[in-house]
Amino acid sequence: MGENRVRRKSFVGSVLSDSMDKTVVVAIDRLTKHPLYGKYIKRRLKCMAHDENNECRRGDKVLIVECRPLSRRKRWRVEEIVERAK
Repeated sequence: MGENRVRRKSFVGSVLSDSMDKTVVVAIDRLTKHPLYGKYIKRRLKCMAHDENNECRRGDKVLIVECRPLSRRKRWRVEEIVERAK
């Protein structure tokens, strides 16, 4: 029959902070168009993500996926490190 799996949200962002234990702060940057003036504006979303093995470093590009609430502000986990920081 059909699968019962839920399609989870996922984003690629860069790690801003890795100073916490098993947690990283990931910035998701996007460009949105202003509704009236048409100019493109940078928008940034900052998410706390679970990093089980403390592998992420500042500046890494990571893929994060939605998960159950792990703490008060953590609802994402690091799926993979797309690109290491230089």
